[in-house]
Amino acid sequence: MSIAKRVVQVINLGRMGFMAASDVQQRYARQHLDELAGKSLGSDTILLVEHNPVYTTGIRTSGYDADDEKRLKTLGAEFFRTNRGGLITFHGPGQLVAYPILNLKHFEPSMKWYIASLEKTMIGMCKHFGVSAKTTQDTGVWVKDRKIGAIGVHGSRYVTTHGISVNCDTDLDWYKHIVPCGIEGKEVTSLSTELRKTIKISDAIYPFLKSFEHTFDCQIEYSLLEASDLHGMYTQSVQPAQQVQAVRQMSTLVPRAKSNPMW
Repeated sequence: MSIAKRVVQVINLGRMGFMAASDVQQRYARQHLDELAGKSLGSDTILLVEHNPVYTTGIRTSGYDADDEKRLKTLGAEFFRTNRGGLITFHGPGQLVAYPILNLKHFEPSMKWYIASLEKTMIGMCKHFGVSAKTTQDTGVWVKDRKIGAIGVHGSRYVTTHGISVNCDTDLDWYKHIVPCGIEGKEVTSLSTELRKTIKISDAIYPFLKSFEHTFDCQIEYSLLEASDLHGMYTQSVQPAQQVQAVRQMSTLVPRAKSNPMW
């Protein structure tokens, strides 16, 4: 008899400000913490989001004081200090951000394992596009000496918040105003830059989730995504002649609620 795999649901928040998405994260994390206290049940969830331009620092804020915050805000971006690991980074349009809100006791109770698994997930996603990515002595995922994916996570009683970001079609000029992740002398890149063609977030969601599913040995639950989200992902894995049938099948799926009480 086969053992049922753990289920991870996916919610696409769409375009959203950083603090609004942070609030959603905390609400789902609270479910897990309440479950540990015997109060309610939590669900392992991946929140997908595309942020408005924002610079964020982690628990190490070295080199970025109030004057730097003011300078960065004049560029048209927001600025927030967070409790994630890592140093300063940028999030913005054209970048896929994923916040896995997981109880690692359902997987492997190790933050080291978790970070390595997120790196493997991003590497697998890049491989889907024919981009050879790797890990180095520096955190994140790299194409040669160019950073394409960043990681900054937080864990409380093995409940995770924050997550990863992968540059799809990001305006890389935003990074010129900071030292990304505190690493001097290294460049930042994107899938679009490496492939010399436009790779949108919608192109990257399905490869990311399939890589996550494989790396974390779980089953992705898509029912909270809208039909348009599913169409954008699912049709990448079928031939054109199959797409009409795929859309018909997805029309029977339950779309994401527009007024989720968790938000």
